[in-house]
Order: sequence, then C-alpha cells, then structure tokens
Amino acid sequence: MEKLPLETQTLYAELLEQLTALETRRSIGQASGCFTTKTVKGRTYYYFQYSDPGGKPRQKYVGKKAPVLDKIVSRYEQERAALAGDQESVRRLTALLRAGGASVTEAAPSRVLKALAESGVFHAGGVLIGTQAFTILGNLLGVRWKSSSLKTHDIDIAGELRIDLAVPEVPSDLPKALETLAMGFLPVPPLNPKHPSTSFKVRGQPLRVDLLTPGKTGREKAPVFIRRFNAAAQPLPFLDYLIEEYDRGAVVNGGGVLVNVPTPARFAFHKLITAQRRPAAMHTKRDKDLNQTLQLVSVLTEERPGDLLLAWDALRSRGPTWVKRAKTGLAILKKLDPEEHGKMATLLKLS
Repeated sequence: MEKLPLETQTLYAELLEQLTALETRRSIGQASGCFTTKTVKGRTYYYFQYSDPGGKPRQKYVGKKAPVLDKIVSRYEQERAALAGDQESVRRLTALLRAGGASVTEAAPSRVLKALAESGVFHAGGVLIGTQAFTILGNLLGVRWKSSSLKTHDIDIAGELRIDLAVPEVPSDLPKALETLAMGFLPVPPLNPKHPSTSFKVRGQPLRVDLLTPGKTGREKAPVFIRRFNAAAQPLPFLDYLIEEYDRGAVVNGGGVLVNVPTPARFAFHKLITAQRRPAAMHTKRDKDLNQTLQLVSVLTEERPGDLLLAWDALRSRGPTWVKRAKTGLAILKKLDPEEHGKMATLLKLS
C-alpha cells in the first residue's frame, strides 16, 4: 500500500465533484444520439436516432414536426454541446488520475458499471460492494492498494428489499441493462430450479454480476425479488450493516462513473465478520478478505480513527452476536499483524 500524491488526491476529488454535478443536472442533453427527420407524403416527422450498447443503430418515433418539438430539439442540441465539454473534462481527469497512480477499474467491469449507473441502479439505492468497491475506496482514501487484493471481474450489487425514495418506484431494469450491453450475459442457473437466478455471467469469461440483499435472520436461503431492479437477489446475513450507510465514489477508467460504495470503516468490519464464515474450500477468498481488512485498518487508524469508532458503535448496537464475531475476526488479525491489531484494540478500548 502506498500513499497517492496530493495532486492525484485533489484530481480524484475534482472528478467526484464533476460527476456528482453531472448527475444532479441530468437532463435531455445526456441522452446519447441525435434527432433526425423523415418526410412522408409531404409531412415531416421527428425521430430520435441512437446506437444501443451493442452498437446497433436504432430509431424511435417522436412525433410530427411542430413548434413544441422544435423547441425540444433546439434545447437538446444546446445541452448536448455543453455536455460534450463536461465529458471531455471528465476524460481529461481520468487520464491524469491514471498517470498519477490512482487505481483503475478494468475496461469490462467499468463498461458494466456504466450501464448499471445509466439504468438507474445506483439512483435506486444499489450499492457496489466486494473488491470492485475496495478499489474505489482506495482512491477515496488517497492510497493505492496492493495489486494482489484487487484481482477480480466479479461485480457485486447489494440493495435492500425496500427503501424510501424521493421519487417512489424508480424503475431500473438490471437484466435489461446487461442484455443491451451485448456482452453475452446469461442468467446463472440456480441450484434449486424453482428459484430465479440472482447472478449473470458471460460464458467462458470471468465477468460476473451478482445481486445481493440483506438476510434479516441469517436463515433465508430463497432469493427474493427486488421490484425496482426487476431482478432477484440472494439474501446474505450481516449485509444490512454494510449497506446501511454508503458514500459516493467514482470509477476511474477511460471515463468516470458515479456509484455508491460502503463507508470504508464498515467495509473493514464487515470483512472481519464474513472472512471467518467462509468454508475451508474458499481459503483464497478468505485470505483476500483479511488482506483488504488489514490495508483498510492501517489507513483508518492513522487518518480516520473517528470513522472506525462510529462503525464500531453501529456494530455493537446490533447485539452481542455481532460483537463476538467481530472480536473473533480481530483475533485472527492479531496473528497476521500484531501491530495493526494493537492499534485497533487500543482505539476500540478492547481488553
């Protein structure tokens, strides 16, 4: 793990600010394509022409040419011109971040995350978790993680079954977003043929998307359908703690994508708990969980100890079972890195 230069940290903050501003100002100008006209039997009609994510040209009928549509087309062209400048600025920032040592998300996962963002998954409360989120957390904290802890093409999206939204029932069709990418995503057959799939995978490639949701009792096995994502999710215990609070983060690639990620401190404690629950056959993933936890703890104890204290208080409020599991995880950390464990124990006032 190494500290990113201050200039790179500043650039990342600027990228995050620009992407947030673009999201806030989301308008007709962000629809990719152009208006075109067709004349049929002496009458002119507007169509909107665009390419789907697979590159196929498409056209949608808009309506008969009229002053009200003329104004919409004019507004679109003006906003499109302004947006081009914003997008160029985002591309420049991501290029500078790459050169400055920021962690870069690989092309295929970035493309998927962009499609999910544009479909409204993160606007509807979806949270990116797992290693793809860990990559982003490094940039948010101003550090570059060890490369061995970043290798994965899995994309894990978590969401509550129901949430309160400012705009009720915001639709986001996750399966359709993957389908329109034309990358070959197919539903992964579940072990129980009566259950819907909660995963999508590209055949012959490691690229995979999993949809998860908190399991409230720890005994839920059957997938549950999340209507606002138009997809089923697999319930997992302890997930509610992880996604109860989240930050905005920016995916760095050729462009930038705004996503939701867990807070770093909750991510660390959640990894402590889930690592010990992995079976022996998954020891590689267990080791990666602990490796990510150690790197996060190393940064947070030095620079953001208050975040760890708040996350610890939230964990303790969930009861003794949570505390017991977290302490068991900390005991494992003690064997791996006594110094970091000592810092955590002192901070949390553990005997």
